[in-house]
Amino acid sequence: MSATPYEALTPETVAARLGDIVAVSAHAGAPETWQVSEVGDGNLNLVFIVTGATGQVIVKQALPYVRLVGESWPLPLKRAFFEYNALIRQAARAPGMVPEVYHYDDAQALVVMEFLTDHVILRQSLMQGIRHAGLGLFLGRFCAQTLFRGSDLSMETAERKRDLALFADNIELCDITENLVFSDPYFAAPMNRHTPALDPIVAMLRGDRDLKVAAQHLKAAFANNAETLLHGDLHTGSVMVSGDKARVIDPEFATYGPIGFDVGMLIANFLMAACAVPGHLADTAEQASYQEWILATAAEVWDSFAQEFTHLWRNERKGILYQSTLFEDQNDALGAEQARLDRLAAIWRDALGFCGVEMHRRILGLAHIAEYDQIADDTLRARCEARGLMLGRALVIGRDTIRSMADVTDLARSILGKDYL
Repeated sequence: MSATPYEALTPETVAARLGDIVAVSAHAGAPETWQVSEVGDGNLNLVFIVTGATGQVIVKQALPYVRLVGESWPLPLKRAFFEYNALIRQAARAPGMVPEVYHYDDAQALVVMEFLTDHVILRQSLMQGIRHAGLGLFLGRFCAQTLFRGSDLSMETAERKRDLALFADNIELCDITENLVFSDPYFAAPMNRHTPALDPIVAMLRGDRDLKVAAQHLKAAFANNAETLLHGDLHTGSVMVSGDKARVIDPEFATYGPIGFDVGMLIANFLMAACAVPGHLADTAEQASYQEWILATAAEVWDSFAQEFTHLWRNERKGILYQSTLFEDQNDALGAEQARLDRLAAIWRDALGFCGVEMHRRILGLAHIAEYDQIADDTLRARCEARGLMLGRALVIGRDTIRSMADVTDLARSILGKDYL
C-alpha cells in the first residue's frame, strides 16, 4: 500500500511511481523499458497502457472528480476500492471473464490489471459492423454466474451481509445512477443534453405520466431491492472483444441491487446499437443484416442468462432462499421449478424496465453513447435516437405484457422501420 498522499499519475510519472512494485514489473519488465500512453476515454478515470520489455499492463486510477464534467463535480477516490473488490469477486464467480488484477493501491486509488492483447471496446466494434461469434452466450453466462453466485440463492448469509454492508458505501456512484438514469431524463435537469430535432418527442416523454411513474417504480427497485452484487454499469463500453473472445471490465459502480438491472442495461445497449446502425453503415442491405445480428445477439444474452441461471438454480442453490429442504428433499422438485420460473419472470420484468430507462438516459441525459454521438448528420442522428426513445418507452410501459425476447426483437424491428420525426 502506498504511504504517500494521493497524486494523479501522468505518462511521465508512471515508471517512477510504479517501477518498484514487483507485481507490475513481473508483467511489464524493468521500468526503464516502459513506454506509457494515457488511453482513458470514459467519463471518470485515468487509464494508462504500460508497455515494457516483457509485456503490458493496464493502470487505472480514479480522479477526485468526474472526468466528463471536471473539478466542478467532485467524486471520492474510494470508487477504486469498490472496483477492485468487485473484480476479485467476479473473477471467483465467473472465472476467466474479467481481467486479472495484479496490484491494488488504496491510497493512490489505482488498480493494475491484465492487458487484454488485441481486444477492443465492444462499442467501437459494433459501430464498425463487426460480428463476434458466441458473444451473447458469453455475456449471458457472465450475468448469470456473477448475479446468482453473488446473491442469497448461493452465498452464505453472513458473508453476503458483510458484502452488502461493504458495497452499500458506494454512495456517490449509486447517486449518479439513481439520478442520471431514473430521474434526470424525465425533466429539464441542468446537465441534460439532446439533439434539438428531438424536442417534440422529448416534450411528449416528459409529459408522459405513466412513463414517469414507471421510471420511479424502477428507481425504487434499484434503491431498495438488494438482491445481488451488480456490476452496476454493464454496457457495450464495459466489454472488450477480440474475435470470439470477450472480457468484462470497469465494475466501479458495483453495488447491491436487483438481478435484472445488469441484464436490462446490457440488452439496452445492444438495442441502441441496432437503432444507430444507419448512422455507421452506408449500404441498406448491410444495415438490415447487421441490425438482425445485433438483435439476435441481444436475444442470445437473455436466453443464455436464463439457461445458465437454471443450471445454477438446480446445482448451486445453497443459500437461504428456496432451500432444497423445502423442495427437493421433500420429493417436490416441481415446487423448486415453479419457484425458479417465478424468479425468472420477475427478473425478466425488471430487466425490461431497466432496459427502457437506460435507452432514454443515453439520449436525453448527461452521459451519451458513441453510437449516436458519432453520427455527424444531425437529422440522421435524430431519427436513430427517436427510434431508441420510442422503443425504450414501449419496453418500460409494456414490461408486464411483453413475454419473451422474440416479442422484444419483433417490437424492435417494427420501430426500426418507422420515422418518428
